[in-house]
Amino acid sequence: MNPIDAVRINFNPDQLFLLNICLAFLLFGVALDLRLDHFREILKSPKSTIIGLSSQWILLPALTISLILIVQPPVSIALGMALVAACPGGNVSNYAVHLAGANAALSVTLTSISTLGAILLTPLYFSWLSQLIPGSEAYAGTIQVDSGQMLSTILQLILVPIVLGMGLRWRFPEFTAKIRRPVGILSMTIFLGFVFVAVYANFQQIVDYLHLVFLLVLMHNFLALTGGYWFARWNKLPPADIRAISIETGIQNSGLGLILIFNFFDGLGGMAMIAAWWGIWHLISAFSIATWWRRHPQEIGQEAAL
Repeated sequence: MNPIDAVRINFNPDQLFLLNICLAFLLFGVALDLRLDHFREILKSPKSTIIGLSSQWILLPALTISLILIVQPPVSIALGMALVAACPGGNVSNYAVHLAGANAALSVTLTSISTLGAILLTPLYFSWLSQLIPGSEAYAGTIQVDSGQMLSTILQLILVPIVLGMGLRWRFPEFTAKIRRPVGILSMTIFLGFVFVAVYANFQQIVDYLHLVFLLVLMHNFLALTGGYWFARWNKLPPADIRAISIETGIQNSGLGLILIFNFFDGLGGMAMIAAWWGIWHLISAFSIATWWRRHPQEIGQEAAL
């Protein structure tokens, strides 16, 4: 057993409750931007939506397992990678796509569907992917999670805040328009503040073990971003859709992953380190690539010509 497999992140039940609230509030803020029209986009332009979901639900898990089999990291780290790949798209992807000048409507549609789909798909995907990881049988007692319990947790963390947010927008549109930006800023500030406190409380563990996950997360995220980009481009989608799908594939809801890790895996060190560092790094990578694309809009025409 690798030493990181025995590491337990310092996290108590009160902090877990606060993290649950933070994530639910973050999703509530995202839901304030959602309308039923976003879901009707599937019927109007199904190809881009299908390609985007295929990139997240098929390509990313395949790339993840391939990377695990090639690199062969410690088992708990591999399980963390599998869980991240099984999570839905991240909440900051919509803003990053907008910043990049790409198809924001497609981004919102993909985030919404993958988030709602996570209610069933995240437990199923993780259960399937974990069986493909060499050595995971040693963690059989840990990873045999009650799917019903995980489903209940995800329902509370995803479905409830999304329904509340969309319901508020539908019932009180003017009020929602006033609070949407402040709620978005507040939710992100609270979440980042919580991450900072959690990092500070586990600073020594991060110093001791970050080197084991640093490059691995970079490779994993790079594969997700570039894989999504080339998969969409290979399917001859419009350039703005290509960029949106690239970001959607590379931004995963690692906050949800962390909650599941602390709820069901007792804060298993390798898993928690992967999810925590992914949560930090994908912000850096997403906004870096979005800023680059925003400064090079002329390259959209070049992408279309290739």
